[in-house]
Amino acid sequence: MRRNNHALTAGLFLLLLVATTVAIVYWIGHFERKRNHYVIATRESVSGLNPESTVFFRGIAVGKVIKVEFDPNDSGIILVPIEVDKTIVLTKGVYATLRLKGVTGLTQIQLEEAGTFPEVLPPGNDPLLRIPLLPSLTDKLLNSSEDLLKKADHLMLRLSAFLSDENEKNIDGILSNLKTLSDKLTTLQKGVDKALADVPVLSAEAKKSLTHINTLSTEASNTLTHINGLTQDLQHLTQDVQALSSKASSMVDAGKTSGEVLTQTTLPKINKLLIDLQATTQQVKRVATELDNNPQALLLGPDEDDVGPGEPGYKESQ
Repeated sequence: MRRNNHALTAGLFLLLLVATTVAIVYWIGHFERKRNHYVIATRESVSGLNPESTVFFRGIAVGKVIKVEFDPNDSGIILVPIEVDKTIVLTKGVYATLRLKGVTGLTQIQLEEAGTFPEVLPPGNDPLLRIPLLPSLTDKLLNSSEDLLKKADHLMLRLSAFLSDENEKNIDGILSNLKTLSDKLTTLQKGVDKALADVPVLSAEAKKSLTHINTLSTEASNTLTHINGLTQDLQHLTQDVQALSSKASSMVDAGKTSGEVLTQTTLPKINKLLIDLQATTQQVKRVATELDNNPQALLLGPDEDDVGPGEPGYKESQ
């Protein structure tokens, strides 16, 4: 009897210990951590999402899914209430996507910030403030898989048409032409190699030509220098000619002035002097003639000629 009492007491104590341990763990895991409640809404499928699924925010676990249910007012909308740590501040630009959990087929919630609305999102179940669930990259790929299959089918049909018997013959002809072209390229390469073998000789001749060109360039430079010197001398000579022309113009002006003075003043005087000289010469000639005819006239004076009637000094005889 005592053994049964001890066994019952031990069992009760064990049950009490387990219950206390569970209560402490539940209290530490739920009551010590303060969380805000938000609601995610979507019309898409949420397969693989279960209660207690982890909620991530920018890759960090910040909460969990409380439950998954339909909207009582609209059965086409699926509501996913979640709880998030109060230390996490969500804005009105937050959105949710589904995230695969390894190869188990289960999904988790991934929260991201769009950054379009910086206002803080208040917790609660306001229909206007529910977090939208957007298709993830996997969902987009699955949704576009049908289009991808159609495009792949179309591509295979095109490949099948491209690889028809007639096109195979055309491809064989193209390959034959390519082989012929390859042979011609080989022959051309041999010719190029032969031409390249003559390149050193051509290079030496080119060097000689360049040396001759350099010599000609030097001589041309010296010729240009000499031409520049001749040009400078020509410029000096032109300046001298211009100065001489100016002096000649000045002399012409002076000669013109002297000619005017000579014509207007000197020549009349010379003419008058010549006239006087001519009269004096005639007088001297007349005196010389008289002296030659009558030398005594130099001592006795000239003979008195008989004055005829009507002449000055004429006197009638009585």
